[in-house]
Amino acid sequence: MTFFSISLPHLLLLLAAGFAAGGVNAIAGGGTILTFPALLLTGSDSIRANATSTLALIVGIVGSVYGYREHFAAIKGWLRQLLPVSLVGGLLGALLLTHTSSATFDRIVPFLLLFATVLFMFQGMISSRLPGGGRDVEAAKGPALAAIILQFFTAIYGGYFGAGIGILMLATLSLSGLRNLNHMSAVKTALGGLINVVAAVYFIGCGLIDWPKMTVIALGAIPGYYLGSLFTQRIEARTVRRVICGIGLVIAGYFFVKKFGGAA
Repeated sequence: MTFFSISLPHLLLLLAAGFAAGGVNAIAGGGTILTFPALLLTGSDSIRANATSTLALIVGIVGSVYGYREHFAAIKGWLRQLLPVSLVGGLLGALLLTHTSSATFDRIVPFLLLFATVLFMFQGMISSRLPGGGRDVEAAKGPALAAIILQFFTAIYGGYFGAGIGILMLATLSLSGLRNLNHMSAVKTALGGLINVVAAVYFIGCGLIDWPKMTVIALGAIPGYYLGSLFTQRIEARTVRRVICGIGLVIAGYFFVKKFGGAA
């Protein structure tokens, strides 16, 4: 496949999806909800679309991690103990995806999209209910065994599909006893990025990446990440979330009807 095999409407759709996803990731997270369906609509099968979307949106990881650099000293114990299970879990999730038939994954896709959208929808409520939002009382202690187990299963989900993993990780970190929201976000950003990287490397090795489409999405995502970061203080994240939730619900509904509408 070459770039010239992508029709102009598909190219524009992928470019727009990448741009929007980059901006959404920079502001609120959840860009996969946009890029994954865009790849499906341009003819990619669901497994290849998932792998391609994972790699395309990695472009924003370096900048995100750099933004939390001042918090890493306080959470080094969490990173050191959660890193191995994150990498193993991410790889297992990617392995699970490649051993799922396209037909089975197609049936799961509507539920995954709905799950990711609902997580995204309640992101604000989850954040507001995180205990002790300004108090740094747990970072130095490092994670307990329960936190390591929770992170392992979160990483499996991240390697398998990934949309909404940041919200899941914030929730599990809170349940695990981490209290400072900046520290939680730093752990989530670093480990979530590494889960995506290890999954993407595995997908590359399996030949699941649609390189022309991945490149188009990434080219759109780069300015999207930049502008999203630039205007993050001017754009109300709540407004962005509402728009993306609406889009996510419509997309999930579309795939439910497409896959199950004729079953009745």
